[in-house]
Amino acid sequence: MSALASVLKRDRLIVGCGLGIVAGVAWWHLFSEARRMKVSGVCEDVAMKMGGPDLASWPLVSVLPLFVMWAVMMVAMMLPSATPMILTFAAVTRNRRQRDRPYVPVAVFASGYLFVWCLFSAIAAMAQWALHRSALLSSTMASTSVFLGALVLIGAGVFQFTPLKHACLRHCRTPLEFIMTRWREGWRGAFGMGLRHGAFCAGCCWVLMLLLFVGGVMN
Repeated sequence: MSALASVLKRDRLIVGCGLGIVAGVAWWHLFSEARRMKVSGVCEDVAMKMGGPDLASWPLVSVLPLFVMWAVMMVAMMLPSATPMILTFAAVTRNRRQRDRPYVPVAVFASGYLFVWCLFSAIAAMAQWALHRSALLSSTMASTSVFLGALVLIGAGVFQFTPLKHACLRHCRTPLEFIMTRWREGWRGAFGMGLRHGAFCAGCCWVLMLLLFVGGVMN
């Protein structure tokens, strides 16, 4: 029993360190981009005041770097929150491997989870592009409309009391119950489990993520 506990502890340490490194690199990238955009934002504001180019004229191709920015931001913020679920999946996988039962790498489950947030990032990038084209975002990517900002803030507050919020939160807070009731075999099953967990997590947080448009996406 002590040997098994030692192995499980080692596995948790390895998986936890891996998640920490990925999230840490993502946060480092975000801070670097925030500093760069702060400087470029000041330059753009000066250019606008001097009659420079219209910042609202973003081409459609600019959605790609916006998507990358959002995706990195979601990895930095949401991967740590999924750590309990991923560690639980890793423990179950280790147990199945020791019993010579079919198992799937933890990365498959984590990939399904991150795929959901990449999909959210794509939607958020398109929304940011559209808002910028409509001159509803400043050069710091914050809302320039009092009405839009108030609408998002009120909507985020109201959403916290809805049944959908609490239903999604209940699934996110119980990793073991999720594994026991929604287990699927094989690589496709593990990826699907990651998708489901990511969907519950996104269901809890998607409105809160919209607050980034109020305070500034890279604030």
